[in-house]
Amino acid sequence: MGDRQGQGVGVDVQALWGQLQGWARELGVSQIGVADVDLGDAAPGLLAWLSAGFHGRMAYMAAHGLKRARPAELVPGTLRVITARMDYLPTALSEGWQASGLARVQEPQQAVVSLYAHGRDYHKVLRQRLQRLADRLQAAVGPVGHRVFTDSAPVLEVALATRSGIGWRGKHTLALSREAGSMFFLGELFVDLALPLTPPVSGHCGECTACLDACPTAAIVAPYRLDARRCISYLTIELDGPIPEEFRAAIGNRIYGCDDCQLACPWNKFAQRSPLPDFDPRAGLDGSTLLQLWAWDEAAFLRHTEGSAIRRIGFARWRRNLAVALGNAWRETGDTALAAALQAALPQAEALVAEHITWALAQGEPAPLRQV
Repeated sequence: MGDRQGQGVGVDVQALWGQLQGWARELGVSQIGVADVDLGDAAPGLLAWLSAGFHGRMAYMAAHGLKRARPAELVPGTLRVITARMDYLPTALSEGWQASGLARVQEPQQAVVSLYAHGRDYHKVLRQRLQRLADRLQAAVGPVGHRVFTDSAPVLEVALATRSGIGWRGKHTLALSREAGSMFFLGELFVDLALPLTPPVSGHCGECTACLDACPTAAIVAPYRLDARRCISYLTIELDGPIPEEFRAAIGNRIYGCDDCQLACPWNKFAQRSPLPDFDPRAGLDGSTLLQLWAWDEAAFLRHTEGSAIRRIGFARWRRNLAVALGNAWRETGDTALAAALQAALPQAEALVAEHITWALAQGEPAPLRQV
C-alpha cells in the first residue's frame, strides 16, 4: 500500500462512511465498523496464549508472532481496518434452533456438523463481498490501497471486531453482539484511508458461565481463555493426526466442529438469520445419520462438499471423525449395524482411519471383569 496520510484532501470521510455502510448492507454484510491499527494492548494476551501452548499444532498461529497485533506491519501503509460481520443462520432455521441443536448431540446415531459449515464456504462468500465493497470504495474516491482478509492471514479478528463496535469478546473467546449473538463470521478490509473510527461496545456476559459449563471437553479453561488442544473444533478440523484418546468419548457424534458453547449462550436468542442463500443447508449433509455419511466414498465426499468449508479437512480426516462418532454410538446404543459397518471398512482403511476404527470397535466390547 502507498502512504495516504494526507488523503483527506477532497474526501468527506464522514459522508463516505455512511455510503460504505449502505453498500455493505446491499452486499449482504450485516454490519461494518472501523478499527485503528494499534492493537498493542492485545499483544500480551496473544503471547501468553502461545507460550501456554494453547494453539496446539496450529504452527501458523506462532509463525507470525506479534505481526498479528500489528496490522500496519502486516500490510504496510494501513491506516484503518474496516471490520465486517456476516450473520450465517439459515433463513429456514426454526426458532428453537438452540434447543434442537443441544438435543441433536444427545442422539448418538445422528451426525452433528457445526452450523456454520452447513452451506457454502464462508471464506469465499465474505471475501468476495468485501472485495466488491473495496471496488465500490475505489469507484467513489479513486485508487485506495487495500487488502481483504477472511480468516485467511495472521489477523486478530476478534480484537479488531471488539475495538470497532462489532461486539465484545465473550467468555468463550468469540465475538458477541447484543443484536446478533455470536452466530456470525468476521472479515476485514485493510485500507490506507483514514476513515472515522467507530467506538467499541461494553461487554455483557456478567456472571454467566453457560459456555464454560457446556463445553464437552472443558476447553474453556477460564473465562476468555481457550485451550484449543481440547476444543472439538480444533480436534475435528485443525488437527491433522490422531485424535487423542482422552477426548474421543467426549466428541460424541460431532463430526465437524462444535457449537455447544454457542448453543448454550443466552445472547444467541438474538442471533440473526442470513439474507443470503449461500448458507442454506446443502442436501445430503443436513439431517444425515452417521451410517449414511460413512457410506460415502471419496468421490461422494468431494461431490457433497464442493464449495464447502468441510472439504479442506480431506477424506481421511472426515473418515477419522466419523469413526470416532460411530464408536461412541456403538458404545451408547449397542447397535450391531454400526460395528458391522466399521468392521467392513477396516481392511482397506489407511493407517490414520484404521487406528480410529480399531478404537471404535473396542467401544462396544464388554468391560473386563474386576478381580476381587
